Amino acid sequence: MSGWMPDELRSIGQAEELGIASRRPDGTLMRYVTIWVVRAGDDLYVRSAYGADNPWYRRAITSGEARVGAGGVEKDVTFAGASDDDQPAIDHAYHAYHAKYDRYGPTTAGSVTGAHAHDLTIRLAPNDAAA
Repeated sequence: MSGWMPDELRSIGQAEELGIASRRPDGTLMRYVTIWVVRAGDDLYVRSAYGADNPWYRRAITSGEARVGAGGVEKDVTFAGASDDDQPAIDHAYHAYHAKYDRYGPTTAGSVTGAHAHDLTIRLAPNDAAA
C-alpha cells in the first residue's frame, strides 16, 4: 500500500487540480501553487508542465516535502521518484487531461504526457509523521 487512505486517493485522484506548497528550510510553507495531479494505481503523481525550470518544481525538488490539498483533503507529503515501470500508467492518467483541457489548446496537456515528461514526475508520498 502507498500510505494513502482509499478515500484520500479517491478524493485527490478525482480532483481537477491540486494545491501544492513546498516547505522552506525553516519548515514554513511557501504559497500554494495550482497544478494538475493524477492517480495511477494506489499512488498520486504530479509533473511540471513547463520543464525543470518551473519555479514550483525547482522549489519542490529542493525542499523534498510539501503540503498538498485537493478534493477536500489536505496532507503533508514527501517527494519520491517514479519508476520506469510506472510511467505508462502515469502517462495514461495524464491523457485524460486532454479531454478536460484541450479547449485551451493541446500544448499544455501535451507537456505533461510522453517520454519527455518522465524525468519531471514526482510521486507524492503521504508523510503521516508531519503535523
